[in-house]
Amino acid sequence: MRFLAIRSIYQRIICAAWLLCALSICAPYLPAQGLSGRRAPSFSLPDSSLTQHDILDYRGRWLLIDFMMTNCPHCKALTKTLEIFKARHGATVAVLSIVVPPDNMQTVSGYIKENKVTGPILFDSSQVAASYFKATPANPSFDTPHLFAIDPKGMIAKDWSQASAEDPGLLKELENLMTPKK
Repeated sequence: MRFLAIRSIYQRIICAAWLLCALSICAPYLPAQGLSGRRAPSFSLPDSSLTQHDILDYRGRWLLIDFMMTNCPHCKALTKTLEIFKARHGATVAVLSIVVPPDNMQTVSGYIKENKVTGPILFDSSQVAASYFKATPANPSFDTPHLFAIDPKGMIAKDWSQASAEDPGLLKELENLMTPKK
């Protein structure tokens, strides 16, 4: 009897070790963790007038962070949606758009004029984007636009990928998310 119990323990250990090895080999192929439901990575980035914008300055109110590109038609659609939303909510919500290279001062300036952007567009060298998208060497890229809703406590409440940029229901979804629950 005792021999069977010891054998069973060894079998369990060998099985667990095999499973761990299999998971470490297959880890790059497993789906990535969700981007929402975690503390928003902190940052301080400059805008086109070289003013620094620190995410901590926005605590206490809703913050929408839009990762975008100036030559993206979906980004333009989302910019228009966010401008409407910001006009409705005033100081209760802030919108920060973030671009990465190859966008530069010239492309951003043209985008601001063409799309009548009232909020800042920040310049990232991809480090902030990497932290928001949980980028790894195996998964280094992300699609634009991508919108993150940060609650007043600094948590990522929800995020939307490119597919949602032109969805007419996005405004309603943002309204529902930001309405206090009773």
